[in-house]
Amino acid sequence: MEKKTALYEMHEKCGGKIVPFAGYLLPVQYPKGIIHEHKLVREHVGMFDVSHMGEFTLKGKDALANLNNLLTNNYNSLKDGFARYGIMCYPDGTTVDDLLVYKKKDEDYLIVVNASNCEKDFRWMQEHLFGEVEFRNISDEVSQIALQGPEAVSIISQLTADIPAKNYSFRENVDIGGINVLLSRTGYTGEDGFELYCRNEDVCALWQLLLDKGVEPCGLGARDTLRLEAGMPLYGHELSDAIKPTESNLSFFIKFDKEFIGRTELEKAPERKRIGLIVTDKGIAREHCPVFAGGKEVGFVSSGTFSPTLNKAVAMAIVTVEAAEGNEFEIEVRGRHLKAEKTALPFYKRNK
Repeated sequence: MEKKTALYEMHEKCGGKIVPFAGYLLPVQYPKGIIHEHKLVREHVGMFDVSHMGEFTLKGKDALANLNNLLTNNYNSLKDGFARYGIMCYPDGTTVDDLLVYKKKDEDYLIVVNASNCEKDFRWMQEHLFGEVEFRNISDEVSQIALQGPEAVSIISQLTADIPAKNYSFRENVDIGGINVLLSRTGYTGEDGFELYCRNEDVCALWQLLLDKGVEPCGLGARDTLRLEAGMPLYGHELSDAIKPTESNLSFFIKFDKEFIGRTELEKAPERKRIGLIVTDKGIAREHCPVFAGGKEVGFVSSGTFSPTLNKAVAMAIVTVEAAEGNEFEIEVRGRHLKAEKTALPFYKRNK
């Protein structure tokens, strides 16, 4: 039985088309459609209900040591009020999940994980904790709205002066319309934007505040096309219990100046690599479609869609390191072989 976020009735009121996703009932789109919502975020601003994401708290004198052991990134230099991306691996180097760590102060961290992995992540982390720590799953107590797009700063400025100035930073106890909000500045669309975390009982009022400012809601469909254009990995696609972060070109987030679970395997040279492809034939490549080079199967599509910004079909694929050196590929879609050309990732990059 899927759960409902605290915003479920607001989605229905706004005409959202509800679908099951990651154990929740969420809007895939609203009446104006995915392409409208996509362009809204690229050109103006839109908001998403991301309350399905999981939130954990990790506190105590050994909290930092545990983060460094569990995650590939290094958190020693993370300052109060900042967030840092991280990847959690199994001993064989494949991926448990990718996540964000927010440092509130020494010995006090907020961890945000993917909804589909929430229970699995909590168990994995709990099983590998050591020393003096307090670890809680607070997911059912927290709602989250993502406000994304070039006009996001303008909207937030109308609601508060207490705005995170830098990317991957956040402010706690921000008053927005009398609601206590943790306001962070990260995003998953390739645009500037914010996340507004609050109590479940306050989120409908917060959503209404944004609606009153003219912000339109967007669904899961646009969220996926936006993140794919921005070349951002999604668990279950570019990362999984069968895909290592080194195979998905995420080595920047792996720091070998410390010990962590999976380090030995991740030190080995990867046999596969993530690449970007533009489909030059008519058709759209979807996940799991086989990828060929020189008549030989060399990998698979991890994510594929039509890019409203480029007006072309695009895909990310995991292929052999040798094949990744080439430029010409074919993707098998329903028995047809569509021609595709390698291109640099991300497909889209905003003008800062």
